[in-house]
Amino acid sequence: MSVQRTITALPTLLRVGLAEAVAYRAEMLVWILATTMPLVMMALFTAVARDAPIGRFGEQQFVAYFLCTFIVRQVVGSWASWQMNMEIKDGTLALRLLRPVSPLVNYAIENLVSIPIRSLVAVPMGIVLLIAVGAGGVTHQPVLWLLWLLAMIGSWALTLLVNLAIGSLAFFFESSVKLMDIWTAAFFVLSGYLLPVELFPARMRPALDWLPFRYQIGLPVEIMVGAHTVEAALGLLARQWSWVLVFVLLTERAWSLGVKRFAAYGG
Repeated sequence: MSVQRTITALPTLLRVGLAEAVAYRAEMLVWILATTMPLVMMALFTAVARDAPIGRFGEQQFVAYFLCTFIVRQVVGSWASWQMNMEIKDGTLALRLLRPVSPLVNYAIENLVSIPIRSLVAVPMGIVLLIAVGAGGVTHQPVLWLLWLLAMIGSWALTLLVNLAIGSLAFFFESSVKLMDIWTAAFFVLSGYLLPVELFPARMRPALDWLPFRYQIGLPVEIMVGAHTVEAALGLLARQWSWVLVFVLLTERAWSLGVKRFAAYGG
């Protein structure tokens, strides 16, 4: 069974993935430096809030929010869609298809094993967070920290699955990078990455609650800074994991149809 093969191959895949992550550490550093926009927004919003709070956000609240956003982004980020486009276009995906486990599992493991390296940036930033705003900048409820962990896993899974689903569209088009760029632009605006969701106009917030973007990064940040009660966090977690399921189905469908097309054309 493919599940048994995957479990058997998992230790080897983890070792190979970690070796590749270390080998391409320079590229990863560039990726990390390209995700510093929350720090820019922190400087902008704290300057504005210096005169008067914006909603419930004063200077310290903005510092806590955007430092948490930077930390979460380092952990849950994914670049699988761009990698898939490159490998489908140049045909190297065929080498992955010869392996005993699904390439989708390979992409997931490669993304997963890079987290310790990215944490070398995220962990010091967490220390900066505690120094800058104190322990009061994050939630003190153990239950919320447990829900935060579930939200982080959901954010990582959703972000990866979005990348895999859109990357799989490269089987049908010359490239799906432009579509991924459009998704990323919407993510920047609507997810809480550049602006806390609660600062959007009231008429927009119900839509943001149902769109997937918030659940890629905004939800774990909001739980981390104590923006939700346990009951509210549970409701939002249910929506997040519903989107994870949706993208599992979309990814599986797009991939299975795309691989057949790839093989038919001699990929």
